[in-house]
Amino acid sequence: MSNCPIPGEDKPNENQKKRIKKLVESLPDDNQFEQYSGKLKALSDATRLKILYLLSDGELCVCEIIYALDKPQSSISHHLNILKNLGFIKGRKEGIWIHYSLSNPEITDIVKKLIESI
Repeated sequence: MSNCPIPGEDKPNENQKKRIKKLVESLPDDNQFEQYSGKLKALSDATRLKILYLLSDGELCVCEIIYALDKPQSSISHHLNILKNLGFIKGRKEGIWIHYSLSNPEITDIVKKLIESI
């Protein structure tokens, strides 16, 4: 990034304005940014990350997730619901239990790469 080439002024010149306008037009719309933000917020919770990492080994029953994380059922259900609503995981009902798996088996690798990149 270069310094503003206008001595003594704090406004961009016409070329800079054109460049900025083009950049702004290429951005996703506000709704997409809200979706991105919501997904990143979901990933910012340690319990939800642990759930994703547990599921990276394959499908687990909700009772297994509760046992593994040693947290109350209501807390685990809350986190699972968030992950499911945002499309990170999917559920399959079997009797009274729901078995969860990753919607995209590569999600934990993607999360690791993201963390390593920042």
